[in-house]
Amino acid sequence: MRDLVYPPVIAFARTAFKVLDLKLRLTGTDNVPRTGAALIALNHVSYVDFILGGYGALPSKRLVRFMAKEVLFRNRYSGPLMRGMHHIPVDREAGAASYQQALAHLAAGEVVGVFPEATISRSFELKEFKSGTVRMAAEAGVPVIPMILWGTQRMLTKDHPRDFSRHRPISISVGAPITVTPDDDAGEATAHLRSTMAGMLDETIRAYPEQPAGAWWLPAAYGGSAPTPAEAERLDREELARRAARRP
Repeated sequence: MRDLVYPPVIAFARTAFKVLDLKLRLTGTDNVPRTGAALIALNHVSYVDFILGGYGALPSKRLVRFMAKEVLFRNRYSGPLMRGMHHIPVDREAGAASYQQALAHLAAGEVVGVFPEATISRSFELKEFKSGTVRMAAEAGVPVIPMILWGTQRMLTKDHPRDFSRHRPISISVGAPITVTPDDDAGEATAHLRSTMAGMLDETIRAYPEQPAGAWWLPAAYGGSAPTPAEAERLDREELARRAARRP
């Protein structure tokens, strides 16, 4: 693929990180292969996760092609950038096309980024995973690389105003590759991936340098005031109902 757009976007992001003086803590980035196709599975807590998730692959000199909502590709501002970086539009009503496009990217030796939760977690804990990630890895014959992002929710997430304050710690943790074969049960493989990432998330949260009691961005299970997973699920249902009511 010709990448005329991605490099300047990365340069802009790096400049923004320096201006914000983000305290980036990257661990395990050598688990991202320097050559060959791979599927990176990320947790989803923020609207900027694809930016920081892509940054986690840069030490291996890889560009990640993210599967992202189709609406971003129709936006007059983000659309040209998303297409120029060869990201993959996901239309939930016609998911087969994006699945096939992701497989084509993997067949070409690219690194594809996917969010198995599909949507941002309001509880900041892991939601249930869709099985598409492991099915895609099995069909393409590529490893799944688990990646955990933490601190990005403090910048821009659901139900809270954006906050790009300086000196914010951001953690990016990359786990060991997980192999999935066509003979593996997709449900069991998905459960294994989620369990692995849940353990990584727990370690990342506990190692995070700031743990203020009652913080809105800290999960309830860790002493924060974020919605519990059950409360978050209710808020998600209410959001979907509002969207449905607005449709003609």
